[in-house]
Order: sequence, then C-alpha cells, then structure tokens
Amino acid sequence: MKSSSAHKGFTKKNTVRLIRGGAGYFDKLLLLIKNAKESIHLQTYIYDDDETGKLVAEALKEAIQRKVEVYLMADGYASQVMSKSFVEELENAGIHFRFFEPVFKNRNFYFGRRMHHKMTVVDTRYALVGGVNVSNRYNDMPGKPAWLDFALYAEGEIVKELCVLCWKSWKGYPVNMGITPCEEKKISFDFPAEEQSKVRMRRNDWVRRKNQISATYIEMLRKSRSEVTILCSYFLPGTIIRRQIVNAAKRGVTIRVIAAGNSDVKVAKNAERWLYDWLLRNGIELYEYQKTILHGKMAVCDDEWMTIGSYNINNISAYASIELNLDVHNPSFAKKTRQTLQEIIEKDCTRISFEQHIRTKNIFKQFNRWLSYQFIRTVFYLFTFYFKHKA
Repeated sequence: MKSSSAHKGFTKKNTVRLIRGGAGYFDKLLLLIKNAKESIHLQTYIYDDDETGKLVAEALKEAIQRKVEVYLMADGYASQVMSKSFVEELENAGIHFRFFEPVFKNRNFYFGRRMHHKMTVVDTRYALVGGVNVSNRYNDMPGKPAWLDFALYAEGEIVKELCVLCWKSWKGYPVNMGITPCEEKKISFDFPAEEQSKVRMRRNDWVRRKNQISATYIEMLRKSRSEVTILCSYFLPGTIIRRQIVNAAKRGVTIRVIAAGNSDVKVAKNAERWLYDWLLRNGIELYEYQKTILHGKMAVCDDEWMTIGSYNINNISAYASIELNLDVHNPSFAKKTRQTLQEIIEKDCTRISFEQHIRTKNIFKQFNRWLSYQFIRTVFYLFTFYFKHKA
C-alpha cells in the first residue's frame, strides 16, 4: 500500500536538488543572490559577522545596487554576535534588516521561542531550505571543513508558499495579513515530467498551533514498510516518536539513526548516549558520524519520500522553536538521498553495536549520561511549559 504522504498538501510542479553544506551550499547561495532580479528573503537562526557572514553581506549589498529588494532576518538570540556597526552597514546599504525577537527579553535575559528555520527565497522562483546557518562553522574554511549539514534547493510552485511564509515572519504573523507581493505574481513552471517532484512545506510553531513536521516523522514511522534512515544532530525523541520507532521496528522495518560522534553541545551528546541502551535493545541500527560535527536534519522513508530542514527530533524543535522542513515525494530523488546517507555511513561513521556500547559503559559515565538526560529533559519541559500556558 502506498504511503498517504503522496496525496496530502503537496505541490506538483517543482524540481529539487540536495545541496551539501560547506562550500557547495554557499556557492549556490551566492549564485542565487548574484542572479536575483526582484527580491531576496534570507531568514536564518545564526548570522555571524565573520568571513562567511561578510561574504554573504557583500553579495546582498551588490544586489541592492541592482535595485533588488533585500530582506534579511536573523534570530535575536542566536545572532547576538552581530556587531552594531555590522548591522548599521547592512541598513545603510539599503538592506531591510530585522531581528526576530523573543516573546520575553530584557538586557540580561532571553526567554521564549526562537526562529530556528533557515531559508532563502529569490524572485519567488528559487529557494534554499535546510539546516545551514550563515557562519564559518557551516562553510569550508582553510584547514577547517564545514560541519555536516544539508539543504534542499527548489524551483517551482512550493517557492510561492515559502515566500508567503517569509512575509508572515517578517511582519510578525499579523491576523489580517492581506495579499503579499509574491502572491500577486503570476508565475508558471513547466518542468519535464521526469524532473518533477511533489513538495510540501511543513512547519512547527507551538504558539501558532503548528506541529506539521512532528506529524511528518510520525507518518514516516507509522506508514513505513521497509526502511527509515534518520540523520539528526540532537537526537532526543519524545514519547510519541519513541513509540513509533519501536512499533516500526517490531513490524520488521529497518530503522537507521546517524547521530553525532562529536557534538558542539556536550550535555546533549551525553544525554543521547543515555538513550543508546534503549535504541540498541529495540534493534535500531546506530551510527556515530566522526569526520566533523554533525548538524544535519533529514530522513528518508522506503526510497519513496524524504524530509529535510531545521527540525531536530527533540522536544525543543517540537514545542519551543519555529521550524521549517520540506517533504519531497519522488522515489528517484529519495533513493539518491538514501544512497548519499549510505555513503556517509560507510565512509565517515562508526557503527555502535550493543557489545561495543556495553564496553564503553561504567557507573560514572552512566550517571553522567543520566544526569545530562534529566537536565535536558528539564530544559525542554521549561520551554514546553511556558508555551502551553502562554499561547
């Protein structure tokens, strides 16, 4: 039986390509900016005013010189590193700049949801959506390869929906939004049938009662017939996802999880390793990525469809952050993506077997892992509790 994913909310006339983070991603981003003719929306969680940030900024300034309208929005918490002088340069060049502000903030404290999505929309025709922030960490720098991450490049009907979302985010999600400039455009797409992919936009935003990405993962696990491969940088699934993982494994579905071997958030990695016992007991294939820090977030189901974006499988993405994914239904594309993940497993990962995991355990490590897990759960709960009562 075919998955129902093929029929719910997908736009049809699209062409897509998987873009690996690092130089490949930023080359594509800069090319899109260079070729922009009308408008650019760039929204990101982290924008650093380092070499990579300045490179992108210069490209945006050049677009302004060509009379392109440029809208740049960065998260008000994660992008605090941007200096006041750097922001002033952007604004003086004619770039429309805005921080996404939290629900509650003062000079010494930040509390509230964050804009965690990363997307660029150009001329209502082209888009990049993924997990890549604008920072040296995500670019290939001399002697320092980029963190492992991915984005989806898309052309087609889905881009208009992404453009509308950019305007909603920019204007603070007003109740009476009106018609956005991208909706006023009459754009048609005519791709060869063999190049077309069905694509749908998926969002998580607890305040706006959006839990579509969580629903995508639940659907993948519930409807899967043979295999689900998950790449996730901070893999701490909640109760519902864990139940679906176990149920899928019991049906004979192969579940493969590629997790970080080294993490930029040590307490999160320790908390993940507390869950290794549970994963391995339930027959999940577990791999740790070793080459650099893993930051990507995507999954492929049954060589039929996949999801990619900013969403981590944990409760902060589920309940506290604004997240954006794209689901792609195209068996050929899904198979190629799974092959990419398979190459990563074979070349850059270590398989974590139950026997190996037992050998690395001792009472002190397990206590530290348990303590990290409880700490992370408490942090997640505080975020979730706030939104459940504030929304």
